[in-house]
Amino acid sequence: MSLYLEIPQLNPQFPYRAFLNDGMTIVYPHWHKEIEIIYASRGAVKVGIKDTVVEVTEGEILVIANGEPHYFLASPDSERYVFQFELRLFDESFLRGKEESLVSLFAKGEAYSRYWPEHLQEKTRELLVELYELEVEQPKGKNYVVLSNLARFIGECYAHLPRKAEEHLTPTPNAIHRKDTLERLNSVFEYIESRYQESITLDEVAKFVGFSPYYFTRFFKKNTGQTFVQFLTEYRINRAKFILAQEEIPMIEVAERAGFTSVKTFHHVFKEEVGISPLQYQKKMK
Repeated sequence: MSLYLEIPQLNPQFPYRAFLNDGMTIVYPHWHKEIEIIYASRGAVKVGIKDTVVEVTEGEILVIANGEPHYFLASPDSERYVFQFELRLFDESFLRGKEESLVSLFAKGEAYSRYWPEHLQEKTRELLVELYELEVEQPKGKNYVVLSNLARFIGECYAHLPRKAEEHLTPTPNAIHRKDTLERLNSVFEYIESRYQESITLDEVAKFVGFSPYYFTRFFKKNTGQTFVQFLTEYRINRAKFILAQEEIPMIEVAERAGFTSVKTFHHVFKEEVGISPLQYQKKMK
């Protein structure tokens, strides 16, 4: 099976999500820039990390660092909570102080809770259960509590997370390549995030990351499974969905804020991609 980049559909303004999967949900080998936490709520979940399959049994936790290849095998009679979040939720410029970076913390820390101190296991279970309850109940101020729980988890990791054995820290050529690829793609994503409301051309983005248009086209398609234009369109559609679900404003304003050149183009592309018109989508969400 080939390895591919996954781009989770997170809220661009609050890049975090939590969901429940049953054991028969198979996920093929992939990697992404988000941190992922797996909590086995029932049974035993089989997770592939690089070339190793680990069994995360009921009550155990697995933390997957950004850029770490992983996959899920069929695990009958099991369920798992899945939490994904981007590290940009936390402004390290003033939060970190003299500590190592968050990327380093999770890359070098022991991923499997079986090898954690009991206190860290118990506290993390408590925080994760509350995070999922927040997802179900959707209380007012939910994002503040989510951020608080994630920050508490990170603080506990800085204080108590054991380090991986030294032999597991030596990067392989493939890992180095993935890291470089992830950094390049992150640059592209950040470029899009900051300029999606403007007219963006493939040539401009290629130049921004230091590639020729031809090489960038191949690089982007190989690592995302989409052309750059497809990805940009999907990003703008997702921005439009978020606006439509949250606000009641004229469609021309939705189109402009999502980066479309005209409301006519927006309506046509949205209906083609989503299957219903923007107005129908808005009514459905309400």
